[in-house]
Amino acid sequence: MSKVSYYTAEGLKKLKDELEHLKSVMRPKASQDIAEARDKGDLSENAEYDAAKEAQGLLEMRISKMEEVYSNARLIDESQLDVSKALVLSNVKIKNQSNGMEMKYTLVAESEADLKTGKISVTSPIGKGLLGKSVGEVAEITVPNGVLKFEILEITRD
Repeated sequence: MSKVSYYTAEGLKKLKDELEHLKSVMRPKASQDIAEARDKGDLSENAEYDAAKEAQGLLEMRISKMEEVYSNARLIDESQLDVSKALVLSNVKIKNQSNGMEMKYTLVAESEADLKTGKISVTSPIGKGLLGKSVGEVAEITVPNGVLKFEILEITRD
């Protein structure tokens, strides 16, 4: 059974664009590489041909996996989300109670997580700990080196 993944409109478009690029650009290039290597002579001793065939196999495997992910992708309907709780696509401003440091994160699906841009996965320890919490609540999050306490200061949506 395949795993259903939830995406924002932006994330789903990115996935589709990458899949189309693999199919329309990379697949023909792999075929061309094989044809060029085949033209160089004896296939039994042609390392370039073997490498091109292996690269094509890896590409086809990647395309197949991405097609499976895309077929099980679901678009998140933002209008149906409760804005009073921290859910997927929420911008959550939190304060670390031990050092007073404030941070702002956007909770996203695992496939769209990018810490550099402040997007954390709802399956990460912090993401899991924040899910379902409201403003003013304290989330106790167990991490490898202990328990962190974060007060939820603000929840917004873009």
